[in-house]
Amino acid sequence: MLGEPLDPLPRQFAAFMRPLLPGLLNEIRTEVTRAYPVYGRLLNGPDGHAIRQGVEQALTAFVDRVADPGTSSELRDDLLRRFGRVEAYEGRDLEVLQGAYRLGARIALRRAKTLGRQHSLSPALVLAFADALFAYVEELEAVTREGYTEVRERAASEVSALRRQLLHLLLAASPLPRTTVSELCASAAWELPRTCFLVALRPPVPEHIQAGLDSDVLADFDIPQPHLLVPGEPTPERLRMLGTALSGTRAAVGLTVPVAQAADSVRWARRVLQLVDDGVVPDAPLVRCEDHLTTLWLLSDPALVDHLAARELAPLDGLTAKRRDRLVETLRVHVSTRAPAEQVGEMLGVHAQTVRYRLRTLDAHLGDRLADPDHRFALEVALRSRHLRGRDGARDRADVPRPGQ
Repeated sequence: MLGEPLDPLPRQFAAFMRPLLPGLLNEIRTEVTRAYPVYGRLLNGPDGHAIRQGVEQALTAFVDRVADPGTSSELRDDLLRRFGRVEAYEGRDLEVLQGAYRLGARIALRRAKTLGRQHSLSPALVLAFADALFAYVEELEAVTREGYTEVRERAASEVSALRRQLLHLLLAASPLPRTTVSELCASAAWELPRTCFLVALRPPVPEHIQAGLDSDVLADFDIPQPHLLVPGEPTPERLRMLGTALSGTRAAVGLTVPVAQAADSVRWARRVLQLVDDGVVPDAPLVRCEDHLTTLWLLSDPALVDHLAARELAPLDGLTAKRRDRLVETLRVHVSTRAPAEQVGEMLGVHAQTVRYRLRTLDAHLGDRLADPDHRFALEVALRSRHLRGRDGARDRADVPRPGQ
């Protein structure tokens, strides 16, 4: 990297500065390690030589730039990027290193003032030196940030990929050995929770969602059915976070389950989203499976429920479609509410006497089925399920094979 000329410093100023570099280097090293003990440890570690070489190059490159503004800073820049990478690997914020740079600049400025008095340099020249020095420090910080950002972005990308892989494996049909899961969690910097809940999202998912999620939420948006895994319970705080992050995206919150059963949670969440699309479950920005458990159960296998309904209602097959529809609707309300004829009539909008007549007709056709607990329960389940799907009465009788057919 070719730096900007450090005007208005005269080039001969470099001749005054160069003999001071060894002493200045030692003073900076001493003061910086005293102010930032962590760098004392690093100087004695495996990267110590590179750090010392980098500080020396930073000082030398400044003097060389004064002597010849066209001097290349390639070696210095390589070492400074290594500084940034070390900071990223060590998990420190760049402010620590920036503070060390500025402390070094203040020490160099102190030396320059002494140099100015020794050589009777004008105050304007010393001031120009200060301006050039702190501009140079900003340049050092910018180059260092390149190495720091490189590592952080690569690490974030690698962790993100590992977390997506972990999410896929947690939802896989075949459970992984616990040691394998633990190793993946360690690599992905993610603590394995005891319980979790999944969130199914309706695509497309905007890019900004990831930034609004808690850091421990696993996400995969690059699939046809995007979803999230949220550790723990759907607490009010978690739900507020999801509501804010997912603003504008329809989603369903699955049930809280042990992590080993995460696939069930996302399956239920996706089913609820489908029921919203079908008009069975009311739409909302964030629908909770917890609020629709009975509906989920009743509609878990519609084809099977249709066969159950066909079997239990077979004695009504000989009636006309219109009459059968009325009787089935009356039966549904009657077995679901256990209400007297007057209340059933109010719900259906007919006279109580009409309800009693229909119940006598049903009793005549269904016989002991209404008195038998198993048949009565089967009827209630079948009728509630078909009512949720809008398939009451005879509208779809022709689609369902009758027993024996």
